Amino acid sequence: MAELDLAIRGGTVVDGTGAPARRADVGIRAGKLAEIGKLSGRAARELDASGCVVAPGFVDIHTHYDAQIFWDRMLTISPWHGVTSVVMGNCGFGVAPTRPDHRDLIMRTLENVEGMSLDALRAGIGPDWPFETFPEYLDALEARGSAINVGALVGHTPVRLYVMGEQATEREASEDEIAQMERIVAEAVRAGAIGFATSKSATHVGYEGRPVPSRAASLGEIERLAATLGAAGKGIVQATIGRGFFTRELGELARKIGRPVSWTALLAGALGPDGHRKVLEDHQALQRQGVAVYPQVACRPLNFEFQWKAPFPFESMQLFQPVSRADFAGKKKIYADPQFRAALRARGELGGLAARWENTVVASYAPDPSLEERNVVELAAERGVHPVDLVLDMGLETELEARFRIAIMNTDEEAVRELLSHPAVVLGLSDAGAHASQLCDGCFSTHLLSHWVREKQALTLEQGVRLLSSRSAEVFGIADRGRLETGLAGDVAIFDPDTVGCSPLRRVHDLPAGQDRLIADASGMRAVVVNGVVLREDGRDSLDPSGPLPGRVLRGGAARA
Repeated sequence: MAELDLAIRGGTVVDGTGAPARRADVGIRAGKLAEIGKLSGRAARELDASGCVVAPGFVDIHTHYDAQIFWDRMLTISPWHGVTSVVMGNCGFGVAPTRPDHRDLIMRTLENVEGMSLDALRAGIGPDWPFETFPEYLDALEARGSAINVGALVGHTPVRLYVMGEQATEREASEDEIAQMERIVAEAVRAGAIGFATSKSATHVGYEGRPVPSRAASLGEIERLAATLGAAGKGIVQATIGRGFFTRELGELARKIGRPVSWTALLAGALGPDGHRKVLEDHQALQRQGVAVYPQVACRPLNFEFQWKAPFPFESMQLFQPVSRADFAGKKKIYADPQFRAALRARGELGGLAARWENTVVASYAPDPSLEERNVVELAAERGVHPVDLVLDMGLETELEARFRIAIMNTDEEAVRELLSHPAVVLGLSDAGAHASQLCDGCFSTHLLSHWVREKQALTLEQGVRLLSSRSAEVFGIADRGRLETGLAGDVAIFDPDTVGCSPLRRVHDLPAGQDRLIADASGMRAVVVNGVVLREDGRDSLDPSGPLPGRVLRGGAARA
């Protein structure tokens, strides 16, 4: 009889703690790491890891798979890139709790704020949702099963909508409404929510151009709901920052509730050329005082592909509020209006996103593909027009199907290097599952290992693996993962350090209702193991997506025994 279920032999172990790499074998039994060292016993299955790094499965703390999991149990593309655990419900968005008569409002909110196809959402989740409350949602995830492990934050937006209906986008809550929300959040935490998430970001615009519900909440309401975590003695607050909701307020919140806060996102260029340095200093000072506030940073440039039929990068601008409310014909009428164009040109003269045409290229233009990847400013100069008129005309000529790609932030590599190397941060903001037709950063892990570890040598291999595993797990309270240590879960990523990486993005039409998304393929990933089961090997799934899958729901940060 085999003594181990799985033996991984001949590799170099990088255990996730930051400790030096070492040659060792890894043995897994009953889904747990049983032996690390020289294995003497037999195993039911063997993996040859010669020439490869054997690391803990990667942890992605910032995803939006809350709906996708109902049509894609494999949670693609995350496991392709070595991710074995994800946290959903970030930025205060999610699908639970949701009353049956609010389902369309939630989906329309996700359509706008997270760039999700409404057709895909409706077809993918279906008309009969198997849950209403947050505990029922976790039960539904458990019953459905998934390829990788999932933890879920309970989101402020669905909680607010559940209690207040459409008034949730319009006003502050009453005392009675806040008390109802407190009970819902507390119930979610008891059921296994990994924490509570909220947003005050001006970029978060929901259905009909309305601010998402959490933006209408007072800071007092946020504190009351977050305090349920303090009362329970567990959970993290995930916040998306906004005016009046930044370092000082987040530090006060963490002090009052006695729970960690992680916020999205500290990106190079967001606060000016050197603005990130002051933020890093402030957070390091807070952490030295025992105040656990962690900025999330990203390892890839923040690029958005957009069409004028869904202009997400611009929707936080007041000028675009009529666009958000308009139907398709109404949008085209607005874009053709000389007054709107003049206003957009004038807005660009003030700076900000509307001025970044020099960072914008044509991504897709069916009438003349030779224009694709051309810079908008250069193309406009050739035609003797303003960039605003160029891009709007190209949109109208194609029934708003033309696509443009804009580099918004995180393009200064020296600043990104500083962010990734700083001890106060945590790696996040893959946004996997969101903005599917506009961006794809679910490949962040293989990008980090190829670009920042191998090519730039900004991080050692040990530092890179730690950022991808134990650091994220520690900050988000995922107790049984993120390190290769006996007794912990058998989640393992095996990769060739010389070839690991991700491909350029490509567009596929594999979402429900034939909708499209951007994906990136992985290279150099030898195998991905989840709870002791080989999920992927040599770039291919090892399991039938319709059969039993090894992922677990991480209730309160850990799988049930």
